[in-house]
Amino acid sequence: MGSTGTVPSEHGLADRLAAVSASVAEAAASAGRDASEITTIVVTKFHPASLVRELYALGVRDAGENRHQEARAKAAELDDLPDLRWHFVGQLQSNKARQSRRYAHSIHSLDRLSLVDALAAAPGDDDAQASIVDGFVQVALSESDTRGGVQPDAVEALVERVLAGDGIRLRGVMAVAPLGEDPHTAFARLRVISERVRAIDPGADRISAGMSGDFTAALKEGATHLRIGTAITGNRPATG
Repeated sequence: MGSTGTVPSEHGLADRLAAVSASVAEAAASAGRDASEITTIVVTKFHPASLVRELYALGVRDAGENRHQEARAKAAELDDLPDLRWHFVGQLQSNKARQSRRYAHSIHSLDRLSLVDALAAAPGDDDAQASIVDGFVQVALSESDTRGGVQPDAVEALVERVLAGDGIRLRGVMAVAPLGEDPHTAFARLRVISERVRAIDPGADRISAGMSGDFTAALKEGATHLRIGTAITGNRPATG
């Protein structure tokens, strides 16, 4: 995998964002693709809402979070930014699913029937502000991976369940490259699974894959949505 072209964390936010944008454009061109086809989601977990506001001022419109409480709080604080799209990219508890529909534009971690059923349920009176969300089926690319995802042989059943409900607009598949494996190989498997999903729903043609260290490989295998954190945001704030 080639260099991602990112800059050290001591450089400013605008510099890091520009460096990643340039690297994405270069990697897309190398893969014979147009950078305008790529959505870069800036993952802002553990960073304050003020950083998201700074990113917005720099042109970012897609932010990612992986914890429901944090995502909900930031979305509420930044509700004056109407075209900011929140992507939920972490594991979501089924009992929080309906609440997430209040703020999330996309959920990238549909990995079990109970979660799909909770999201697809018709909104009740307390969910009047909820809307249909874009959804990505998360695929486990390794049997030993604990970061979530449905096993490849169960993808079709989960896709069919998504399509049977009314609360989710299926967009495609998502995965994280397994630790210790060449990401090119892992994302090639995801691309094949994406083709299986498109055979069921031709409109579900998006692939959410690629993070700060492996987005070049993901782009070569058809990724349309990148989830990039520290390469843009810098190191996470100290906690405790």
